Amino acid sequence: VSVLKGPREEIVYVPCIYRNTGRKKPDFLATVDVSPKSPHYCQVIHRLPMPNLGDELHHSGWNTCSSCFGDATKKRNRLILPSFISSRIYVVDVGTDLRAPRLFKVVNSEDVFWKCNLGYPHTSHCLGSGEIMISTLGDPAGNGKGGFILLDGETFEIKGNWEKGDKIPPMGYDFWYQPRHNVLISTEWGIPKCLGYGFDPNDLKKGRYGRRINVWDWTTHTYVQAIDVGEDAAPLEIRFLHNPAAAEGYVGCTISSTIHRFYKTEQGDWAAEKVIQVPSKKVEGWLLPDMPGFITDILISLDDRFLYFSNWLHGDIRQYDISDTRKPKLVGQVFVGGSITKGGPVTVCRDEELQSQPDPFFIKGKKVPGGPQMIQLSLDGKRLYVTTSLYSAWDRQFYPDLIKDGSVMLQLDVDTEQGGLTVNESFLVDFGKEPDGPCLAHEIRYPGGDCTSDIWV
Repeated sequence: VSVLKGPREEIVYVPCIYRNTGRKKPDFLATVDVSPKSPHYCQVIHRLPMPNLGDELHHSGWNTCSSCFGDATKKRNRLILPSFISSRIYVVDVGTDLRAPRLFKVVNSEDVFWKCNLGYPHTSHCLGSGEIMISTLGDPAGNGKGGFILLDGETFEIKGNWEKGDKIPPMGYDFWYQPRHNVLISTEWGIPKCLGYGFDPNDLKKGRYGRRINVWDWTTHTYVQAIDVGEDAAPLEIRFLHNPAAAEGYVGCTISSTIHRFYKTEQGDWAAEKVIQVPSKKVEGWLLPDMPGFITDILISLDDRFLYFSNWLHGDIRQYDISDTRKPKLVGQVFVGGSITKGGPVTVCRDEELQSQPDPFFIKGKKVPGGPQMIQLSLDGKRLYVTTSLYSAWDRQFYPDLIKDGSVMLQLDVDTEQGGLTVNESFLVDFGKEPDGPCLAHEIRYPGGDCTSDIWV
């Protein structure tokens, strides 16, 4: 039984990015109609441009969440949009008109820099206290620093840092918390001033990419444990199981292309074990001789039965049955683009998984550039939405056609009984057709909360 019952999603919010595309336009928040009954199905029905250029909108979060739902006065009426590169934080009013969001407040980057000595904000989660917490990748100069910004939930003023004590992880990225187990766990992508301009293989083996998941004491806000998941693993998205009593979850490691299960031990500390390894492919005509899958986003269905993730470079999305959390079982897989399609510049010389290179992916007559990246699942678990942009500087490097043609949003139909994924051939949102030119669409949010925004306590 799903823990978040709700009507079928009719609209979604998607940040759209112009940074690094050569088009001098501000990023914007798109409202996309995803109701098959609507005359505007698969269309962008509203655009809220930001007041500045070059922000790199990326992820978003809510002003209030399920942990506040005992309180009837709390409504999800503000969407928090941290800017990954400019370090501004936008607060968007989605309560006045769900279909036409408007800008409510801008938190200036100087405030982030001066009040917290942090920069490069990434993930935003609401807390039961009514505050909002945002993880960061670095300090204002672009060195790595895994701290957290606290915003007041009413005024959205910066209150300061969440973390206390002298110990701070050398890098940051995503986080999830679980008060029942007095824990917050954060991840590490890399040093912003290194990864900010693209992926340089020379940065590998030099400690510039993350290798730890970092454990914090929820009550004291102190950094208590580092769990090593491997050199240059770059652990990105972290998800606890949704059941608030569960003391385990998964983290997707991008460069090592592994999924680790993390869990609370009998001693009361935390540990991690590798449960999935996507094998690299031996290739010619690419940046390196070995091409990793490049796991960029993961999510867990609301009933905690399935784990999904995207391999941005190989081009597939996978569904695993996690009924036995220690032994995920592959039950669904579909290729929707990627770097190894037939007829492209890359030749696969050795592949442990596929008999042949996948065909290029076409939908509604359009050849889809890029690979599957951000994913979001419907509340009933039957529809998986996918966008294809990772981050503008890396898009430009790995998928130049993505910059030229714009990204897309796709939808996969999910078999929730046996497992299985199929592309919905009638669904395509083409961000290459935007009025201001092709743009890069990133994370997907539903107005009422979703599989990756909600933490139950």
